Amino acid sequence: MQPDDSSATSPSSAPLVGGISRFLRGAFSSGIAVGARTAGALLLNKLMAVYGGPSGLTLLAHFQNLMALFTTLPNEGVHVGIVKYLAPLRAGAGRYRAWLGAGLVLNGLALLVGTAVLLLGRQSLVGVFRPSAAWVALFAAGIGLLTGNTFGGAVLLAAGRLRPYVWLTTVLSAAGVAGVAGALYSGLAVEKVLLAYLLAQGCTLVPTLVVCARHGLLMPLRGPVSRAALRGMGRFVLMAVSVLLFSKIVDFVLRDVLIRSFSLAQTGMWQAVAKLSDNYTMVFSAVMGSVYYPRLAAVVGQPVAARGYVRTVLLVLAPVVALGLGLLYLLRDWLLPLLFDPQFLAARDLLAPQFVGDWAKFLTWTFLFLLMAKAHVGRYVAVQAGSAALYVALLAVLLPRYGLLGAPLAHAARFGILLLGCLVYFRSYWR
Repeated sequence: MQPDDSSATSPSSAPLVGGISRFLRGAFSSGIAVGARTAGALLLNKLMAVYGGPSGLTLLAHFQNLMALFTTLPNEGVHVGIVKYLAPLRAGAGRYRAWLGAGLVLNGLALLVGTAVLLLGRQSLVGVFRPSAAWVALFAAGIGLLTGNTFGGAVLLAAGRLRPYVWLTTVLSAAGVAGVAGALYSGLAVEKVLLAYLLAQGCTLVPTLVVCARHGLLMPLRGPVSRAALRGMGRFVLMAVSVLLFSKIVDFVLRDVLIRSFSLAQTGMWQAVAKLSDNYTMVFSAVMGSVYYPRLAAVVGQPVAARGYVRTVLLVLAPVVALGLGLLYLLRDWLLPLLFDPQFLAARDLLAPQFVGDWAKFLTWTFLFLLMAKAHVGRYVAVQAGSAALYVALLAVLLPRYGLLGAPLAHAARFGILLLGCLVYFRSYWR
């Protein structure tokens, strides 16, 4: 008698089905946190667009860009390394303590360097906010608190504690919105409202430390810091430096070029499109950072398992992301006034190339996580540098020819080319 195929799963399909199920369960588990962060970001954009007008949205983008400049080394470097190296270890083991200590030391150094840069370059970095000495001090303190909070989040992810991570992320978003709401209710200027947003998020360090301690993930560190651990973690810091130089700073300079090349109102249209992109990119990054990367880091030393997992995630992401972006495009005439203001309907023609570029970007990032998980510093830095150079070249050609539309066109061409390169280089992971 032949087996009933309707009730059985073939051995060849079992790993694929299991991988898809595991990824979707993890993604669903992080949905609350992702939703909270997205809602908070959308509300913040709306408040700044209505309360502060075009200048308020510009100040928000500048402030968030500024925060990124000071948190990239910890978030994109140290914390990525923490997840990779702690994921396979038992909390409290000698190697666990070594990696934990190295992460704390490198975060401390990053904060010290960042504070020094902030003080030395105060006028050029934060002059637009008309800062007092107290404002600068509170900004530096907020960055320190926020870095500590995300460090704790990385430790939770490495231990597979997704549920407390999700709820702490929700608390973080709620605190940011509460800080902004309180500042606006008090009638504070936009500059102080944004500072309240940072400090409110930073205060969530306290519950994060409590949760980490409750799960036995933080413990006293004894003896000198391991030099081997510092070197290993330092490779991720170098990768983060490449992100800072070839991504965050490039974005900052691009905004400055557009402001000088076009009117402030026109640049505001591009900024609205970029903000919309930032919001769903945050969703993607949260899911991939909390679900995909920790699992990939745990199996990267097992080539068969790693290839199967990457292939499974790509099979899920490619159609789901395309469907989501397509839906956003169909709803563009409703979304732009809802999320910003009716005057931002003028940005509708910029959305199509932005969405195409973002689809390619998300799939490209899925491959590049492999370089991070394998700690291939040289290759990762080369990709970041090459990507930035390609972007600058495309902007130089397309902006004079197509005007403001040239910015999203360059974005689409950049990540289309990078995706093709990843498909060739990582062909064993998707074929």
